[in-house]
Amino acid sequence: MTRTPPDPVHHLTRRETLAAGGSLATLALAGCTSLTGGETPAAVSLAGGLQCDNCGMVVEKHPGPNGQVFFADESPEGHENPARFDALKQCLFPYTMEREQRGWTVEAVYVTDYSKVDYDVSGDGQPRRSYISSHVAPESFALAEDLYYVVESDIRGAMGQDFVPFSVESDAEAFVDEYGGRVVRYDDIGPALVGK
Repeated sequence: MTRTPPDPVHHLTRRETLAAGGSLATLALAGCTSLTGGETPAAVSLAGGLQCDNCGMVVEKHPGPNGQVFFADESPEGHENPARFDALKQCLFPYTMEREQRGWTVEAVYVTDYSKVDYDVSGDGQPRRSYISSHVAPESFALAEDLYYVVESDIRGAMGQDFVPFSVESDAEAFVDEYGGRVVRYDDIGPALVGK
């Protein structure tokens, strides 16, 4: 009797594992409850030449964390939800805070989750001259309220020093060990921290 050798085992790369997990997470989040009590809208791709609703720069062409905000009864000028951003500290948070002061209701906020992506830090290694990569695929985003944010680090995004979000606290702490800063939660981010 002849035995057939088993099929070769395919070991997933970290990138394949992250992509699969991100896709599952995006599907799972699509059915979650939003900040307004309804169904949470799913994160979308920010590719395709989309401009930041705060500064006007093309999101995918610049380094750093990206974000998107869905509003309950309002939408950004000139297009449907979500509002999209190429930076968090200088764009997403100020824009969102201003809209909330006008009475807009935030339904969901998504930001880049650097625990879910293979990110790169590039530059000359000098403080304030190194940049973290940008990721615009839907699976690279996570709900902002669930993440840990590295603030006041030496790493820059599209508009300068930015907040770098992670879903895994130990990832955020390791980032601080390498690039400085400190870890805060979403609820800790207010006008005082944004204005620094």
